[in-house]
Amino acid sequence: MPDSEAPNPGTRERLIAAMADALRRRGLHGIGLTELLAQAGAPKGVLYHHFPGGKTELAIAAIDQVMDRMLLGLDTLLTRIPDPIEALRHWMTSATARLRDTGFECGCPLATVALETTPDDPLLRAALDRAFARMRDRIAQALEQGGEPRESVQGLAALIVAAYEGGLLQARVAQSTQPIEQATHTLLSLLTLRSQGARP
Repeated sequence: MPDSEAPNPGTRERLIAAMADALRRRGLHGIGLTELLAQAGAPKGVLYHHFPGGKTELAIAAIDQVMDRMLLGLDTLLTRIPDPIEALRHWMTSATARLRDTGFECGCPLATVALETTPDDPLLRAALDRAFARMRDRIAQALEQGGEPRESVQGLAALIVAAYEGGLLQARVAQSTQPIEQATHTLLSLLTLRSQGARP
């Protein structure tokens, strides 16, 4: 049922926002349903009205929305900054600043949730796999548009995502931006030198 027909318009969006925030800060198992509903300002019982699959279905919706917003941010940068490497540098710098400004509490939910999943979470794992694939594909597309050979862009995109996600995790644990800054700066600088060396 669309929210326009639901008893409390906007409840679905508030639930997704509350779950996305919880995933960034505490992971899937770090927040209970009662606390989640209170954070969303939603009455008990409304969760299953919007998400019959319960907490897992809500988490999947939150993961999809987070990725939508991440890619929108990247697309906005790519529109403004023609060089994909520089656009990615700004994108990662923004994520690093958000982590620092939240006291190293608010990281990327994908890696946080991925570390919690087990083989008993096939739907959640599928959602995470889809999100990571979307990120890799969009980065690969940007690199190809920037002049990288088609045969190398998927591998480079996978390397960039690995540096980004791994750097955020290390920075969060260290309570310092140094790990992600070192990883992303070094990788993107190498890619810049690579692309410059390939130019006639």
